[in-house]
Amino acid sequence: MDNETRNQSVCIQISSDPAHLPRIREAIQQVAMNIGFSEEQIGKMTLAVDEAIANVIKHGYCGCNDQPIEVLINPVERDGHQGIKLVIRDFGKQVSPESICGRDLDDVKPGGLGVHIIRSIMDEVIYSKADGGGMQLELMKLNKP
Repeated sequence: MDNETRNQSVCIQISSDPAHLPRIREAIQQVAMNIGFSEEQIGKMTLAVDEAIANVIKHGYCGCNDQPIEVLINPVERDGHQGIKLVIRDFGKQVSPESICGRDLDDVKPGGLGVHIIRSIMDEVIYSKADGGGMQLELMKLNKP
């Protein structure tokens, strides 16, 4: 694969309807395959993005399924490794990035593990308030042996 193909970014705009998740998964799979990620790594990354978007829908948009979400998928290179950077941007409620944490893992009950899942899968996870309202989540995963 040439550098031009490998370095193409993809920007997708969807509404906050979970029915749009397959479109995001497919785009991530395509870019990640081009970089050389394994099927297992791609599956984990798409799980992290599913969890992140589910959190946007539930917490940022209070379950509304007609609100905008932007997903930017960027091939990156760092420390000699190819990787993928994902930026998920919503226009919902702003919260302090420091307040975003998963529930206590000793509290055994369904749900509430999305943040833990995201942090365990991705190499970098950065939450920030977005200019003009809403939140932005930057995720990065390097393709290391």
